[in-house]
Amino acid sequence: KPLYMERVWGGRSLEDKLNRALPPDKVIGESWEIVDRPEAQSVVESGQFSGATLRELLQESAGTIMGPTYDPTKPFPILVKWLDCQGKLSLQVHPPARIAEKLNGEPKTENWYIADVDEGAEMMVGLKKGVTRETFEDALKRNQLEALVHKTSVSAGDSIFVWSGRIHAIGEGNFILEIQQNSDTTYRVYDWGRVGLHGELRDLHVEESMESINFDDYEPEPLRNTQPGDVLADCNEFRIRKEMVGKGKILSFPDMSQPVLVNVVSGEVEIQSDRRTRFKLGDTLLLPYTGNFDVMGLGEAVLLITDQFA
Repeated sequence: KPLYMERVWGGRSLEDKLNRALPPDKVIGESWEIVDRPEAQSVVESGQFSGATLRELLQESAGTIMGPTYDPTKPFPILVKWLDCQGKLSLQVHPPARIAEKLNGEPKTENWYIADVDEGAEMMVGLKKGVTRETFEDALKRNQLEALVHKTSVSAGDSIFVWSGRIHAIGEGNFILEIQQNSDTTYRVYDWGRVGLHGELRDLHVEESMESINFDDYEPEPLRNTQPGDVLADCNEFRIRKEMVGKGKILSFPDMSQPVLVNVVSGEVEIQSDRRTRFKLGDTLLLPYTGNFDVMGLGEAVLLITDQFA
């Protein structure tokens, strides 16, 4: 079951784009699709394990789901979200591992797949060439940071990899699938003078941000015009690749290989194992370590395949 998070920059696009029933009278910025955290738990919606949390499943069946060497006390390592960005997010950074430990936070490396955009949508990712820590600090004092951050236009189908330490802000008009490390540590360095949902200025984390920002990270660009078979992200934490299955075509995942996350970002598919189940745009599937699974296209479907995370 998705967990809906109200955000000051959110909206109601999940209703139209994913045909979701949202909580009334709330601006929903995030839909957490799969999560295993103390403060947030995915719950099985139907079937044999209906009502069980992801944490309960791992405690009872970690070997079946993740493989025989997986520690059942270890949280599920990936968090998947849909983001409806009707306003721009804060200018922020996630701490690298060595900094996160020092600051009692969690490292967070993530990838954004741009599922849909409004005309003129942009991202702020990395610094402009020539920006130094000193010029950044000076601009921060003068509330002029935006001029120092690298802006880039985006289109549907683009993909952007965001290492821990990379300064960033998602612009308004972006509808995004975010696949990330299981972390919820974000340091806001600047928030455009915006007030939060309760009318108060949101907290900033300037000292933590300055320790976390990579000041040698200049002008990264999205992966554009991505094609089936392209690897969108490949790091120590996960690998993501894009695949397409046409009508009647099958993508197979063999038994006892590795757990795999499948995200449907276009079209509809049918999963064939001991039974057949249909999944549509917006759905997130966890295919466990144990079991043979065939993913068949019903028409033309685009999938993101996340693996190498166990």
